[in-house]
Amino acid sequence: MATPMDLLRSNLSRVRIPEPTNRIYKQECCVSFDTPKSEGGLFVDMNSFLAFGKEYVGWNFEKTGNPVYLHIKQTKKLVSEDRPLKKPTLLAIGIDGGFDNGEPEYEEAYSIVILPGYISLPFPSVELPEKVRLAVDAILLAEGAERKEQVAAWVADKKLVSPYATDLQQIDDGVVIPPSGWKCAKCDKTENLWFNLTDGMILCGRRNWDGTGGNNHAVEHYKETGYPLAVKLGTITADLEGADVFSYPEDESVLDPHLAQHLAFFGIDFSSLQKTEMTTAERELDQNTNFDWNRIQESGQEVEPLFGPGYTGLANLGNSCYMAATMQVVFSNHAFCTRYYINQSLKFAFERAPADPTVDLNMQLTKLAHGLLSGKYSVPVPEKDDDANVSKGSKQEGIRPRMFKAVIAASHPEFSTMRQQDALEFFQHFLDQVERAHVGNPEDPSRSFKFGIEDRILCPSGKVTYSRRLDNILSLNIPLHEATNKAELEAFYKLKAEKISEGKEVSSDEIVRPRVPLEACLAHFSAPEEVQDFYSSALKSKTTAIKTAGLTSFPDYLVLHMRKFVMEEGWVPKKLDVYIDVPDVINISHMRSKGLQPGEELLPEVAEDEVGSNKLVANEDIVAQLVSMGFNYLHCQKAAIRTSNAGVEEAMNWLLTHMDDADIDMPISEADVIPANASSAVDQSKVDTLVSFGFSEEIARKALKASGSDIEKATDWIFSNPDASASSDVIANTSNSTSSSSDAGLPDGGGRYKLIGLVSHIGTSTHCGHYVAHILKDGRWVIFNDDKVGASVNPPKDMGYLYFFERLNS
Repeated sequence: MATPMDLLRSNLSRVRIPEPTNRIYKQECCVSFDTPKSEGGLFVDMNSFLAFGKEYVGWNFEKTGNPVYLHIKQTKKLVSEDRPLKKPTLLAIGIDGGFDNGEPEYEEAYSIVILPGYISLPFPSVELPEKVRLAVDAILLAEGAERKEQVAAWVADKKLVSPYATDLQQIDDGVVIPPSGWKCAKCDKTENLWFNLTDGMILCGRRNWDGTGGNNHAVEHYKETGYPLAVKLGTITADLEGADVFSYPEDESVLDPHLAQHLAFFGIDFSSLQKTEMTTAERELDQNTNFDWNRIQESGQEVEPLFGPGYTGLANLGNSCYMAATMQVVFSNHAFCTRYYINQSLKFAFERAPADPTVDLNMQLTKLAHGLLSGKYSVPVPEKDDDANVSKGSKQEGIRPRMFKAVIAASHPEFSTMRQQDALEFFQHFLDQVERAHVGNPEDPSRSFKFGIEDRILCPSGKVTYSRRLDNILSLNIPLHEATNKAELEAFYKLKAEKISEGKEVSSDEIVRPRVPLEACLAHFSAPEEVQDFYSSALKSKTTAIKTAGLTSFPDYLVLHMRKFVMEEGWVPKKLDVYIDVPDVINISHMRSKGLQPGEELLPEVAEDEVGSNKLVANEDIVAQLVSMGFNYLHCQKAAIRTSNAGVEEAMNWLLTHMDDADIDMPISEADVIPANASSAVDQSKVDTLVSFGFSEEIARKALKASGSDIEKATDWIFSNPDASASSDVIANTSNSTSSSSDAGLPDGGGRYKLIGLVSHIGTSTHCGHYVAHILKDGRWVIFNDDKVGASVNPPKDMGYLYFFERLNS
């Protein structure tokens, strides 16, 4: 009978020594969320370097025949309760010098396991073949692929040394700065003062959108003089690195390595100064710990922890709360639960996956679904009581969706970073990836969110044109003038003005926010609006038309996006501080588009010789203002054209919702610039020809428009643009039918919906702050705050950024 060592030697050909370019997985199972800490440990395939939990390693053996595995098992170390805590020296978590993240320490044990009999040999051992010892050493020394793809440590953005500090010009006008008693040179402000390091002027900072802050005198001084650096008075202490130095040309906080001599030039002895003001970073942090933070996270409430199937938390991978909140709501959707959990086992997904299941979206979505919904990982973490007896804990570790994030972010450079992202953008990107993975597959769960929108444009001639598009989110403006608490608001604004004039701040408990009913936001979407410079083929000239919008179908799940981020005067983005009164049940039946009505006459198609002379051209004023905000020039042109030059805000909203379009970087095409009522001017016989080739009518029509109605060029265009989506095109001059081929087959039904979830945002921008989800499960509201899951006491229904509704079947 062969010994275990003989069996290992007979399988040496299936053992590989990893090379530097190999991706080695040793921290998480490829098909589950098992780790070396799990009861069965982790098995690393010594041929493919993929890792598997105890329940799943047999599947890999059946699929690949690879029999030799490195088994890694981690057990918690016993650590002294009274060990001293190191004082942090970096604003960081989980790295040397940073805050102690409280993670327990583990010790690892290794062995070599041979399948299918799970025969084990100890490691390290000099008796093992040299090839095996070298392979194991290389695996253990290598940085895991999980670590490379998803760095767990979070480090705050480091300030950079400003190039303007090196040869900074300083003007000696005899100015000497006193150690206290400062006041703005142009107004009476005594707080938020900035000291210009070139000429010594003391001026107030920028005005906030709500009227607080300064009067913009410091930044206006820079615009007049070009003097680049200023330091915030009240932040200068003996620790000069803590001083808040701002570079106006770079528009960010910077380091000035010569700050001591720059201050000494004006007679400032920094060693004697005391800190009296918050830095810019501290003020931003303070804003995130205000009322909104406590309310949305339900801080201070006795939240009952919940465990079991459907109550699994998602651990924060470093600014990944936008993804965690979104995916929790996604998997409360029946279509996604059915597709990736009820109807698909982990084994079936693994068998269908390519050789590397870590890069397969279907596998990683199935893994995530089973991780969230099975309850396997939603268990209390054992804690120790005073008697050192293990007791049932109130927390769970949650699961770490590292592989899912790597897959879904592979085609999006922003989501691949560790920076905070917009939950709306992520949700749209996610649905787009799922839809692409299901081309031609009726099981596509993303269709449960999809619906049609129809725009009706009424020309002064009395004739109309209709255009249709598909969407998966209804984005709503917030009409502040429809607030229901106007009397309270007027009193608050009066109080705030008085306090500002006295140099005082308004306390958080005094703040009154506008309350706008959701019904007003929905009504605003459907309300008539003017379209300037609309080319009328009936009048053969540009005119002002009236546009109304409606839905051609009602989805199974309706997602409402509240446009809380808008542009204020000066094109500075701001977040609306507003409550939305959202009922538990809404009825949008009145928003159903009726299509062409009896007695209505369609605008005639634009003649071929008119099309060229009436192409839409981007308004350069709109484009220039968008470019100044940092957007790409081509993208800005497309945004202006696609919104018919309606204005900067409309163009920016279009940009923010179309940044991930497959054709966003393509040159502006014929289809982009033809007026709306000319968009269907293609030969139907040519459309039919392309349809006979197997292409959809929408793609065929779009290709013909983009190629000048040349069938051969249209065919080339389709193959050159495999990701082109018909949903980004419009179908104009519709008939009185209530559906067209673009929305045929979409889910549809009644207009009554029940609120089942919301994603709330805390912070001043979608790219900073924190996201939290609240979901209606089993008849009660549940808060999902990363890995914390509990029964919600007071869900913040009036503070949502994204609202998720499920259609009620009559």
